Formats: sequence, C-alpha cells, structure tokens
Amino acid sequence: MTNVTLFTAPKPFTDAHINVIQRNAIQSWKALGSAVDIWLVGDEPGVEEAARELQVGYIPQVLRNRSGTPRIDSIFNLVREKSRADYLCYVNADMLIFPDMLLALEEVRARVDRFLIIGRRWDAAVTELLDIKEGWHQQFQPATLATSKLHRAAGSDYFLFPRAEFADIPAFAVGRAGWDNWMIYKARCEHMAVINATGTIKVIHQNHDFSHFANGRIHRLQPESAENMRLAGGRYTVYTIHDANYQLDNYSLQRVRLNRWKLLREIVIFPAVTLHCPWLAKLFYAIFNSKRLLKDRQQAKEAQRFAKEEQNEKRS
Repeated sequence: MTNVTLFTAPKPFTDAHINVIQRNAIQSWKALGSAVDIWLVGDEPGVEEAARELQVGYIPQVLRNRSGTPRIDSIFNLVREKSRADYLCYVNADMLIFPDMLLALEEVRARVDRFLIIGRRWDAAVTELLDIKEGWHQQFQPATLATSKLHRAAGSDYFLFPRAEFADIPAFAVGRAGWDNWMIYKARCEHMAVINATGTIKVIHQNHDFSHFANGRIHRLQPESAENMRLAGGRYTVYTIHDANYQLDNYSLQRVRLNRWKLLREIVIFPAVTLHCPWLAKLFYAIFNSKRLLKDRQQAKEAQRFAKEEQNEKRS
C-alpha cells in the first residue's frame, strides 16, 4: 500500500464537543494502518497533549497571520519537511476517514501522475467518543451514511495529492473561506487531474457549531476570509468540486462529461486555466456572474464591518 501522510491544524481541544470529534477523527485515521502517518500542526491548547496521547506526530512552530491564525502555506511546508510519504493529504480535524480513501488512491495513481483528489462530505451528528478499532468502519460507515446529509459542493474538506505539488501556496488563514477553492483553481491551472471522488470516498463530517470563533459567525463571514480572497486573487479563483475534470465512481476513473452547464463553465474558466490571463479571467467572471457580483460586494462590506467591530472590541 502506498504511503500517505494525513495532516491537519486542529482547533483547541478545550471545548468538550470539539475534543470528542477531533479525537474520533484522528483515531479513524490511525485505524487506516501502517501505510498512514499523521501530523498535528499548531500549538493550540490541548494539541500537544492529544498528539502525545494518540501517538501521532506534532509540529508546534507554525507561522501565523496578524490575527494569530495558522497559515496554510506554513502548515503544508512544515509537514512536507517532516514527511517522507509519496502522497500528502490535508484533512479537516473533524473528518472521519475510511479505507476507501487509500483504495481510491491506488486506482488514481495507476492512471495519472499529477492529480488532486477531492470530494463532498456527509454531515452527521456525532456527540460521543467512538469505539474505533480494526474493522470498525464496516458497520459504522454504511449505518451513518444512511442517516447523513450530503454536503453541498461549495466546500472541500480533504485534499490528496503527490508531495511535489502545491509548493507555492499563498499565506492563507486556515479555517477561513477561500483557500480550499483556490486549491482547485491552482490544480486546474497547473493542468493536474482534479478528481471528484465523491462516488468512491465516503468521508463523514462530525457536525459542530461555530462557537470556537470569538464572534460565533460562520467562517465565510470572518474578516480573514476576505483577506484569503484577496490573497487568492479575487472571486474568479473560487472553484468548487463542480470544476473537477475527472470523477471517480466505484473506483472507476473517467473524464467528466460535458453537458450544457459544464461546457459553459469551462468557457468561463478558459482564460484562467488555459491562457493564464488574470485580467481576462476577471472580465469573464464579471460577464458571466453579474448577479453574483452584487453578493460579492455585500459580503465584502459585511467582512469590513465585522473587522471594524472586532478592532473596536479589542480597543475597549
């Protein structure tokens, strides 16, 4: 089996529910066996203790932005230095992973050299520590999927790729919106096979609230999400799973078929993906997404207002 490094930047383990679901996630990764090594990045409260207890790798000295949030570029670079695996997989710390991910990787690597594997998640209510041991997934995964909800395609929770890829990531803030979309944009621009593996890899997200944010607002409304968008280059870099050019269904890799919607989308992203021309890509985005531009401006104003409120709170 191919060696894979799973890595993440966990939230603090101080909240009781976050503590439970992050431990569940990490234990599910460990259950994948010796083909996988695991790294937790960042010195948030409880991370070092959890890494020691769960016997996984720990990297405390991550670079942070002005708000103190760990940076994606630093997380990736630190793990690349520590890991010797051929493939890396960033995964959010609340995600349950199962052996189907490793089996999917074997199929993909036999077919293409440069790729990014992504997929939609299933949202489930998990409130207690799970009894994770060998073979635990055989009953848990299908039973939980039967009562779970498939998440929309706008967000991505794992990124599996060869270790040489994504060596020049901007200084995005982890846990905020925009950087995951940029990963898909970057892969398409680099002419990698962007593979929607939703039909094969069944990852389960353990639901939680957003109380870990000081203001309790969802991540996409955080001021740092607006900064992520600026670092990405603008809204035209917001790609989703729908922008994959391959799909993996039941371990069969196929090119995504062009229907009317997909053909139109490929025309819209052509200046970015093929011509590598940012100004033309922005123009195409504006032409084909005129209604979205109004929402973009509203969200930008909200983010600026939230940022001012936070600054005023800190001063007071």
